[in-house]
Amino acid sequence: MQWTSMIAIYGLFWVLAAFLVMPFGLRTPDEVTGYRVEKGHANSAPVNFRPKLIAKRATVLGLVLFGLYYMNYAEQWVTADDLNVFGQPPVKDIGY
Repeated sequence: MQWTSMIAIYGLFWVLAAFLVMPFGLRTPDEVTGYRVEKGHANSAPVNFRPKLIAKRATVLGLVLFGLYYMNYAEQWVTADDLNVFGQPPVKDIGY
């Protein structure tokens, strides 16, 4: 696998991980005692949004997911033939 492909695939895993870890630890105004929502703000907006913490968590989870992906790529634990649940197609060659 080329290093540019590795970076692109890790980027995809990082974005997925960022969306997965984003809701953990967020608090809405209803969950924080004594917090008053200012005029013009949404009632569902998080009070303690921390993008640096989300980026750190996404980096760690992205590395773990990419590591599992790369080990599967190298060791061939799960291949495309393993994912074929429908069996062989009824017509192998359609003449194209």
